[in-house]
Amino acid sequence: ESDLTCPAVAVRSGASTYAVGLPGKEASGSDLRYQAVISRTARECNLNTGVITAKIGIQGRIIAGPAGAPTSVDVPLRVAVVQEGVSPKTVFTKAYRTSVSMQPDGSVPFSLVAEDIVYPAVSAAENDSYVFYVGFDPQSLKSDPKPRARQKR
Repeated sequence: ESDLTCPAVAVRSGASTYAVGLPGKEASGSDLRYQAVISRTARECNLNTGVITAKIGIQGRIIAGPAGAPTSVDVPLRVAVVQEGVSPKTVFTKAYRTSVSMQPDGSVPFSLVAEDIVYPAVSAAENDSYVFYVGFDPQSLKSDPKPRARQKR
């Protein structure tokens, strides 16, 4: 167990930036309201009775676009623990959200620390194939579908 290392943090391919445009418009050019980027990550792992508890820190910046940012921005992030290999296996995944107060023409930092990442410890050899993935997950902002009301006859 003492050979276990804390997996590296990697930003998931395609999930390193999060751009939001005006309603119904593509997030580009003069229609861009704001864009968020991940700039730094950190991690800490603790092993206790066969279970690893990890903290993942994510820092980034939100930059207002030409169309003007709203006063508050919800930043959707996802953290996953993945065992890489021929067929990668997701061991843990969870969506997080942090709100940031914006200046209309500025650039503001954001940060999030996910402290509830828990997964079973594995052998040191298996542990070497584990990776902490972080990235933006706009799908997690969409609320759960409302159940349809039954029609009365």
